[in-house]
Amino acid sequence: MITVDRLTKHYTVPVKQPGLRGTLTHLLQRQYRTITAVNEVSFAIESGEIVGFLGPNGAGKTTALKMLTGLIHPSGGQVQVAGYVPFRREPGFLRTITLVMGQKQQLLWDLPTMDSLRINAAVYGLSDRELRQRVGELAEMLALERQLSQPVRKLSLGERMKAELLAALLHHPKVLFLDEPTLGLDVNAQSSVRDFLREYNQHFKATVLLTSHYMADITALCRRVLMIYKGQLIYDGSLDALLERFSPCREVTVELTAGYPASDLEPYGDLQSVDGHIAHFIVPQETLTQTISKLLANFEIVDLTVTDPPIEDVIRRVFEAGTV
Repeated sequence: MITVDRLTKHYTVPVKQPGLRGTLTHLLQRQYRTITAVNEVSFAIESGEIVGFLGPNGAGKTTALKMLTGLIHPSGGQVQVAGYVPFRREPGFLRTITLVMGQKQQLLWDLPTMDSLRINAAVYGLSDRELRQRVGELAEMLALERQLSQPVRKLSLGERMKAELLAALLHHPKVLFLDEPTLGLDVNAQSSVRDFLREYNQHFKATVLLTSHYMADITALCRRVLMIYKGQLIYDGSLDALLERFSPCREVTVELTAGYPASDLEPYGDLQSVDGHIAHFIVPQETLTQTISKLLANFEIVDLTVTDPPIEDVIRRVFEAGTV
């Protein structure tokens, strides 16, 4: 559904030195430098996949999305989305895709949501029957039926994001480009949006490319991730494989029947803390089974849990390394 081959984007920006002399030079003899926002990125996404697109701020994610949706022209490389070349902006392509940016809005602020949806329906040539059917279907999935008659400015942030999604999906696009769709939402609203996107993907077999700084969005929706760093693709593969590779340790929490001094517990792993009867360890994956066996043999244990380190720590470790 999406094919990207050595996609590249360069920007030429003016350079200005500080002070009066720098201002005069900038006015009379302007100098420029070239910034590479995306550098020969290649990947392919199959129909129906939900793929996470990760990277720190300034890595090139949004620039790549804008090229995939035809908003900006690439400096080099080739890209096809659903058989179309995006920057040609053909009507068939525009009916096939949608772009949702969490920090942007398309709904008219002072009008009821339904009025904006009627405008979108007219843009995409939907009949009144199609409009009613699709609004009813999507509004039910989003639990948004009662809010459609309210002015957009009266909606909560979560309700407004749901309304934006409804407007963006009214034409039933085959490809969804989502840039921080849960930005600024509370935990409940984030979960609701994630559930809707999962249901929409399953119901319509849509292809989704999702960028988010909330790792809960990625872990809940994406089995595969693309990671971009300084404009270059550094990883394309399974999220589980990435976590396994960059998470060589596990967190072990033990609840004991009695309190023990730290000196008695330190031989069993990297002891993080002791709080009464509860001790926290960091244990290398290769010695995990052996360590748990020793703990069970040498202490009376009420409860023992093994968890992965937070995914945010793993992703941060990857970006600090700058390579995979």
